[in-house]
Amino acid sequence: MKAVQKWSITAALAGFLFGFDTVVISGANLPVRELWNLSPWFHGLFIMSMALWGTVLGSLTGGIPCDRFGRKKTLFWIGVLYFVSAVGSALSPDPYLFSFFRFIGGVGVGASSVAAPTYISEISTASNRGKLVALYQFNIVFGILIAFFSNYLLEGFQGANDWRWMLGVEGIPAILYVILVLSVPESPRWLLHKKKDEKSAFEILNRVYPKAEVQQKIDAIKTELAKTSDEVTLFTKRYKKPLILAFLIAFFNQVSGINFILYYAPEILVKAGLATEDSLFNSISIGFVNLIFTFVGVGLIDKLGRRTLMYIGSLGYIISLSTVAWCFYASASPTLLLAFILVFIASHAVGQGAVIWVFISEIFPNKVRAYGQSWGTGTHWVFAALITLLTPVFLDGEDGIFKDNPWPIFAFFAFMMVLQLLFTKFMMPETKGISLEELEEKLLK
Repeated sequence: MKAVQKWSITAALAGFLFGFDTVVISGANLPVRELWNLSPWFHGLFIMSMALWGTVLGSLTGGIPCDRFGRKKTLFWIGVLYFVSAVGSALSPDPYLFSFFRFIGGVGVGASSVAAPTYISEISTASNRGKLVALYQFNIVFGILIAFFSNYLLEGFQGANDWRWMLGVEGIPAILYVILVLSVPESPRWLLHKKKDEKSAFEILNRVYPKAEVQQKIDAIKTELAKTSDEVTLFTKRYKKPLILAFLIAFFNQVSGINFILYYAPEILVKAGLATEDSLFNSISIGFVNLIFTFVGVGLIDKLGRRTLMYIGSLGYIISLSTVAWCFYASASPTLLLAFILVFIASHAVGQGAVIWVFISEIFPNKVRAYGQSWGTGTHWVFAALITLLTPVFLDGEDGIFKDNPWPIFAFFAFMMVLQLLFTKFMMPETKGISLEELEEKLLK
């Protein structure tokens, strides 16, 4: 079991780089805009959001290298992309090269959200799969916090070049990750599917299961693989149910408003009546609550199950978002509003935050898992991009539709979480403690 934990933690470190890469750009935001005298449009599209478009591409296409070249090789090259992006962005002499290297980093982020959960789900057991895959989400949140602190510590390090160091320092964990990935084995399910390498798969599974169960597990995987042809076509009637489930859980993840609140927290808190300096400090409190309750979610996912965490999260979403909407509508205390935003963050961390990557990685059969993971994560990132791009239309201080009072935005998110609760109740299956092969039998009936 120690071997599985080591392999899972190593793969999950892709999530740390994901979180770090996503947030570290905040340190370069204003310095880069001033250095190259960029227009708001150019800055927003080519500097701040370029990595996000790379993420969309990486998530939608990440299943291809996972399936063709293996989970391990894909994870290795994701680390290389992070390293090249960090060093290239830090050394960029102009905004065009900067945008190019940020885009490459985004591709790594998107591909990692496919490869890492897929790999971990395939080398873990039914009893610990949820906890181990959820380590990916924990590392994302941890990476976000470390990026904030890294930017803070490097401020004033070399004056006008501080931002270059902030971006370049990501190269250190990236190269360490590349080295660590070399020590993990390939997914035994991929080896049986693509390489027909039963010997290597046996050796790996022998370190995961009791020796008496290994051949039985291999036979179960081979039986499952034999049920479908070698031609992989995800969008068929056979996979209709997991496709719908993956789409809906990813869709609801974003229409909870999580990215809206995380990305625009300081602006939201200023609108609530907090001073700018207070809003920046309180944004860090959001990061801490996210980390603490993600840890709680990771600890509970294999004990309580995926659906139970989704019930808890959905109810927490509805209560917190409704209260935040009321606080804005009634001009209630900013302290009360902040408290319920923190309840919202905790609800997300325990519910959707802990469940999404685990659930998507479980519900697709071995032969199409990588492509199914791309479908689910691609849905997630497309809606993340759309919400991030549309937010200024509603929130902008001068031209925003709800510039004076954003309460309808939170009311909308609360309503969508009522729909998520219904999705959990009537559509979402429980996957706790069920092997991947048994899940296929259950979902493809």
